[in-house]
Amino acid sequence: MALEIDLAGRIVLVTGGVRGVGAGISRAFLSAGATVVACARRPAESPVTSDGREIEYLPCDVRDADSVRELVETVVGRHGRLDHVVNNAGGAPFALAAEASKNFHAKIVELNLLAPLLVSQAANAVMQNQPDGGSIVMVSSVSGHRPSPGTAAYGAAKAGIDSLTQSLAVEWAPKVRVNSLIVGLVETEQSELHYGDQDGIAAVAETIPLGRMARPEDIGRCAAFLASPLAAYVSGATLLVHGGGERPAFLAASTAGDGSRVARNNTAGVGEQSR
Repeated sequence: MALEIDLAGRIVLVTGGVRGVGAGISRAFLSAGATVVACARRPAESPVTSDGREIEYLPCDVRDADSVRELVETVVGRHGRLDHVVNNAGGAPFALAAEASKNFHAKIVELNLLAPLLVSQAANAVMQNQPDGGSIVMVSSVSGHRPSPGTAAYGAAKAGIDSLTQSLAVEWAPKVRVNSLIVGLVETEQSELHYGDQDGIAAVAETIPLGRMARPEDIGRCAAFLASPLAAYVSGATLLVHGGGERPAFLAASTAGDGSRVARNNTAGVGEQSR
């Protein structure tokens, strides 16, 4: 097998695939030769293209079961099949858990956990009847694996996505593979809303071991890999896409010099050092 991602002739649905991370995912699949159908509640301000090819846009509210069913039926009616789905649509505004309403929390969980399940159910019903089956990639977040102050319901929903990924991978095998990307900080056109001005964005990027935030295309390439034949034996997996993660907070707070640190490590047990 050639070690390259070739998805020519494949039909891919990317939810929320017209801006931000979603647009990067759509561009990556276009570059790999796939036909990309991207859905969102509203179209992009400018076309999403790559290598002279453009996505097909379909409107859809992925929280609505009827809208999702119509979306998948339209894709299959237009192209005759559905090979891969990337559940990217999601997100949450900042809101402290103690102050947000029950309705707010419910809508965040609905968008970030229940909606991907709805889309996956509709796609699986098609893929199970295809000779080659299909694959589903969930876009999860580091927020589901560490404290997420200000976006607690979002973090909980993303933790749920990774659990859901493992369960669906077992239920829907062997025809359908299901995997997730645990995504870290990504620089998009809306980064200033989360990190402040360019100085703030640069300062946050310096906290990442690889020295920068992800670009949307970084996430897209990983999604394309999981959908491709190169990952034919990968299912129920979570792929970390976070540039090395986050440095432990105690490293910034510590006042110990090199000498005292060496002395302390020489007398500490393994468990104590790891803390």
